Amino acid sequence: MADIALSPGGTAVADAPPAAIERPDFQIVPRAGLPIVAVVLALLIVGIAVNTAWPLQFLHVVGGSAWTVIDLFLGFVLGPIIGRMSIPARIEFTTRLMPKMVLIMPTVVTVTLAAGWQLGTKLGTVQSSYYLHGWVVASYIVVGVMAVIALGLLEPANIAVLVELKKPRPRPQVIDRLMKRFLYTAGATGLMQIATFVIMTRLTAG
Repeated sequence: MADIALSPGGTAVADAPPAAIERPDFQIVPRAGLPIVAVVLALLIVGIAVNTAWPLQFLHVVGGSAWTVIDLFLGFVLGPIIGRMSIPARIEFTTRLMPKMVLIMPTVVTVTLAAGWQLGTKLGTVQSSYYLHGWVVASYIVVGVMAVIALGLLEPANIAVLVELKKPRPRPQVIDRLMKRFLYTAGATGLMQIATFVIMTRLTAG
């Protein structure tokens, strides 16, 4: 039932709907970033086609490092800061950050996994005969779970926030809930990244 208020003249009127939230205009998928993504994916394709260890290792290490830094920074640095922002400040920050993440996260995950698998195939570390095969399998499990979280939970939450903000009257409670999901999943994958540090340093040490 609608809440009822008295007008200055004493007439009972229904409360007006809440005012629209002010937010800057933005693109859910920033078109300016698409050429950069295309270049990165082209480098990945060339690296796999050439099948030389150095380019593959470069792409795998750079992609994995970027993935790790983003997860840790979002989950443990930006998360607490955003949680203490006012709603207008949080919305402005979100409309500037989240569209970039729509492009960054799928690209980083794809480059890391594809280059890593191709590198493992070339070096033979994906073979069951490899003497540290158990550690390699552990890395598959950890990275696989992180990829599912990143692409199955984090990225949909990111897009859902932006879609909600594009509505004529976005609902702050929905945005808040989706933002928390986004930051919590980033924090969870950030913790899992620590496990990848342990595994990768073990594999590097031999």
